[in-house]
Amino acid sequence: MMAAGAIRGSRIGSGPMGEAERGEAAPRQAISYFCVNDHSVTLNFAIEAEVPAEWDCPKCGMPASMDSDNRPDAPKTEPYKTHLAYVKERRSETEAADILKEALDTLRSKRKTGEIIF
Repeated sequence: MMAAGAIRGSRIGSGPMGEAERGEAAPRQAISYFCVNDHSVTLNFAIEAEVPAEWDCPKCGMPASMDSDNRPDAPKTEPYKTHLAYVKERRSETEAADILKEALDTLRSKRKTGEIIF
């Protein structure tokens, strides 16, 4: 059973369909972009809109340009680094040994005083 105030088949704020009611569409230009994987996509932009030099290809995600002869290269991806790899970049082996010795001395002194129970 339907609710008493329900309106079927339309949405709130809808009006009659057609160009006359909504106004004329803005003039457009079709721009084609080409990616390194030989994909091409054509997008419509308003005439007065600033057209971007590059666009991400919707098929493969690679950057695409308007020049089919000079397509942009794939971006360089760096391999995943662990936290330890980043630490090793910042610290030398001697610094790491000094920090480890200091931390172990602190733990041993706390263990002797009874602050830490193993």
